[in-house]
Amino acid sequence: MVQKEAVLTDKAPLPLPIFSQAIKCGPMVYCSGSVGMNPSTNTLIEGEVGARAEQCLKNLSIILEEAGSSPDKVVKVNIFLTNMESFAPVNMVYEKYFNKEPKPCRTCVAVFQLPLSTDVEIECVAHL
Repeated sequence: MVQKEAVLTDKAPLPLPIFSQAIKCGPMVYCSGSVGMNPSTNTLIEGEVGARAEQCLKNLSIILEEAGSSPDKVVKVNIFLTNMESFAPVNMVYEKYFNKEPKPCRTCVAVFQLPLSTDVEIECVAHL
């Protein structure tokens, strides 16, 4: 039977008690959605959407590393935006983290609302 194991690091924003930062299961790691929160202050990054997207990806990178993976091993990314006008600025940041071939599969959708009234949330799946 495949066992699942929670991933937890205090170097990224801590999750609410109802979910895990990530779960390792078999050769994969599944990361929960990350918002652009500074783990030191537990507040959202101010400024443009790109700054929050950058923090989302920094947080995910830290969680992936804690799990024994890395952004280079990501196979699927889901991006949630509250405004599709944020698509281009988020892509500019995204390309810094996912610039090696083959690039991850990706979905980007507009949603009505996100936690903490942020404008971007990113989740991913990677192999170990």
